[in-house]
Amino acid sequence: MEGRYRKCPVVTLVCDNLNTHTIGAFYEAFRPARARAVVRRLRFCHTPKHGSWLNIAENELSSLTRQCVSGRRFGVMETLQSEIAAWSNDVNNTQRGVDWQMKVKDARGKLKSLYPKIRL
Repeated sequence: MEGRYRKCPVVTLVCDNLNTHTIGAFYEAFRPARARAVVRRLRFCHTPKHGSWLNIAENELSSLTRQCVSGRRFGVMETLQSEIAAWSNDVNNTQRGVDWQMKVKDARGKLKSLYPKIRL
């Protein structure tokens, strides 16, 4: 905020729904005057609790752990990299995707607060 974004009147902060990503966290980290100055220039934009890119990434890492590396020890980094590459290639070739169980119309209604407001 004081470096790269010092000239920006408002900075949009996109964050997941971790319980530490709150305005209060700034007051825990900084003195009140500095925290208030920073928070006044922030606009928080939270990703959806379910169905976000973060959920997909967490699911993939969980799958990688369970299917590829769980319960195994690797003596050299190259072996680990080779195993992960093989797992990744297999996953990418099967393209199982993510089934969100939500239609676009429903998503637009339920998640309308997350869509940008466009003024013409």
